[in-house]
Amino acid sequence: MNKVITFGEVMLRLSSPDYSRLSQTETLQISVGGGEANVAISLANYGIDVEFITRLPKNDLGDLCLKNLKKNNVNVQNVIWGGDRLGTYYHEKGAVSRGGKVIYDRNNSAFSSIEPGMINWDQIFEGVSWFHWTGISAGISESAAKVCLEAITSANKKRITVSVDINYRANLWKYGKAPINVMPELVDGCDIIIGNEMDAEKILGIPSKSLPNKKKLVPEDYSQVFKSMMSKYPRCKKIISTIRGSINANYNTLTGVLHNGDDFIKASNNYNITHIVDRIGGGDSFMGGLIYGLITWPEDDQKALDFALAASFLKHTICGDYNQVSINEIEKVLNGNKTGYLIR
Repeated sequence: MNKVITFGEVMLRLSSPDYSRLSQTETLQISVGGGEANVAISLANYGIDVEFITRLPKNDLGDLCLKNLKKNNVNVQNVIWGGDRLGTYYHEKGAVSRGGKVIYDRNNSAFSSIEPGMINWDQIFEGVSWFHWTGISAGISESAAKVCLEAITSANKKRITVSVDINYRANLWKYGKAPINVMPELVDGCDIIIGNEMDAEKILGIPSKSLPNKKKLVPEDYSQVFKSMMSKYPRCKKIISTIRGSINANYNTLTGVLHNGDDFIKASNNYNITHIVDRIGGGDSFMGGLIYGLITWPEDDQKALDFALAASFLKHTICGDYNQVSINEIEKVLNGNKTGYLIR
């Protein structure tokens, strides 16, 4: 039994083409995305039975999102309908020293007005082994945060593994409560935590003062803050983080670390992503790869971490929010094939 449920908002993504600025473009490219939906699509692509739960407006844009998820083999049978509008975000791709930009337009969206009691979590969690949510969902509205708690509580009662990508977003949390007043109660019910030193401090209230005061952190620097997180959240079995180095908007480095309570594990690779095609969704592709890896190799955290990182590495070469690579392509990277030779 390896069925996974993810929960969150799916949005319409409107991107200025190529490297044009939003202020200068005359056209926008339409696609669909959102953190938890991206994770679901990655898992479906790896052959995992996955269902995505959200709330959509009953209109053509809601139908567009639903069809996109269906064509990517994600189960959407328990999506609920309601609300007036679909959340939207506008994306401008960065170049060299000009960073990328995201502008959210999700106030009063169907998902932001979701309320406790709208979803029968006990029924949805029948036969499920894993539930995934993110701090983005809790940051959208107070009612959405309450639904997250409702879901986590139900999953805990059924002994379902719960994972969270803390995902601090400065442009969210506009409903009068700071993340430190909301997230700790939610994270307390989680078995797997994805988060970095900034997430630990801004959202969980765990000072990162144990980290060295230097511009470039190395994997070993994270050991102490992870131990502090695990001490505060004793239910947690694993804490994981990617470590990204930004040379410029088009060139990043990427590695990762995992702490399982006993061992501090470093990823086997440090990837040089020299020509980024699309930065959005890199963390979601890592999360999808990690869930797949932890399900497939439950006794091999090193293998799960390496698989997740390779999946994220490849996502940076693909346009759009979600990853579209196969297990075979990830395995080739893990085996050292990063040449990108033309396949005929």
